Amino acid sequence: MHHHAYLWTGPKAHFDQEALRRPPHPDPPPAGSRPELTQRYREVAAEFPTSDLPPLETAYWLLKPHSLVRGTWPDPEPAAAWLSDQLTAYARRFASEAQREGGRLAALVHSAAERLLSGDDVSLGFYLERPSYLSLALVTCSPNHQNRELRCPLAP
Repeated sequence: MHHHAYLWTGPKAHFDQEALRRPPHPDPPPAGSRPELTQRYREVAAEFPTSDLPPLETAYWLLKPHSLVRGTWPDPEPAAAWLSDQLTAYARRFASEAQREGGRLAALVHSAAERLLSGDDVSLGFYLERPSYLSLALVTCSPNHQNRELRCPLAP
């Protein structure tokens, strides 16, 4: 088991495009469907696997291009340290002053390390200066406990 890190920042309006944040249904719309439905399916099917947008389900980061992986660690502690570094780097930009508080950030990192140790994923999100958003994720891989069929993005 190991852990992959992912980071995304961007306009909140782009983050809110939920259709692009979920994998397409395995079956395309049936023949005779409305053209706009078929076109939207094709768009999502083409964009989801290549888009850097955070998926709605954390485990689905593993379906994204391996180039989006920001780090990989066999143990939870260095993965949590990466998270701590990111929180420290972005904290001054958090829209909420309460989210910048050092004790709160330390508690998030401690909780993340515990969840990773048990094989769970970690996903955190923060509003930055408007209208931006920060998404941080640590995904357990090989296997992922939420979806064992997902393959490692760094596997040959």
